Amino acid sequence: MSEEILVDKKERWKDEEFLEENAELLKALAHPNRLKIIGFLSSGKKCVKHIWEALDLPQPNVSQHLSVLRNKGILGYKRQGSIVCYYIKNKKALEIYKLLLKEE
Repeated sequence: MSEEILVDKKERWKDEEFLEENAELLKALAHPNRLKIIGFLSSGKKCVKHIWEALDLPQPNVSQHLSVLRNKGILGYKRQGSIVCYYIKNKKALEIYKLLLKEE
């Protein structure tokens, strides 16, 4: 059975659905400010105000990027009254970010 799974993984380059999903994930991550957000959230859940203050970016700009990441399923959020806090929901996105941090 494990050999069957191994063959399937080797053949993923033929799986259009797999390729489309991963291309969409990469497109969503393919912006410096979105990578900053992922990096900041990699240490845990943060509220919107803390995100834009830490990244030194305008609040509307951060909200726009958070929306893209949320709509692609990369981020999740919890609302506590008027406060919205975000966290990384998609572990693959976090792993991609960690791979980018590695030196060659």
